[in-house]
Amino acid sequence: MKADSELAGLVQPSPNHGERRSGVTEPDMLILHYTGMEDGEMALRWLCSERSEVSCHYLVHEDGRIVQLVPEALRAWHAGAGSWKGQADINSRSIGIEIVNPGHDNGYRPFPEPQIAAVIALCQDILARRSIPAERVLAHSDVAPSRKIDPGELFPWDRLHAAGIGHWIQPVPLGGGRFISMGDKGEPVVAYQSLLGAYGYEVEADGLFGEATRFATIAFQRHFRQAKVDGVADLSTIGTLHRLLSSLDRSPFAAA
Repeated sequence: MKADSELAGLVQPSPNHGERRSGVTEPDMLILHYTGMEDGEMALRWLCSERSEVSCHYLVHEDGRIVQLVPEALRAWHAGAGSWKGQADINSRSIGIEIVNPGHDNGYRPFPEPQIAAVIALCQDILARRSIPAERVLAHSDVAPSRKIDPGELFPWDRLHAAGIGHWIQPVPLGGGRFISMGDKGEPVVAYQSLLGAYGYEVEADGLFGEATRFATIAFQRHFRQAKVDGVADLSTIGTLHRLLSSLDRSPFAAA
């Protein structure tokens, strides 16, 4: 196996991969994860173990070392069940990067500077070779909000955006005002659910702020409004979501 990126200092093949499915020949998504394990070597062994049935295309250690495990042309097993913009089988549509971090259950901590610099360089390299829209550079939690929370609210999406990676906008500041949350019903909920769905989250606009809407709200906040992650659709959350939609050239919310 030959590395797809010159930035990969090591190639350590994982047996956990296959051909891309669903008629997908070229990935059009980039999904970022954290490993959620005690250290990088443990994560690497797990990702390369046939018993684990998980893998990724790249692993980025805390000191910035990059390892490639699966060729970009193949389907790595990193995302699991999920969807985005109504499209399932995220694994077939994406390239997956695992970023070494112990995660929320093992002492979640900020990502070191050498690691973020390496993630930025690797993403830039992939995006230079692949047709992946900015708004399809996503967190694992975005595509599987009811199951996953990585890479979490400490991941610096703003840094990546400043380097030309991903879709991001300055969030609306926290403040008072009306909000909607678990158990609320009616047209305001439908409108908010429609905004989440328009951006890509798997939420039915049924007018009930239930678990699916709460999980999608938490995922959105972890990515785009990190100052407060509580699953409540306050004015800051809704305003930030509206700003993101309005900034997409093809969005129905964009200015004429």
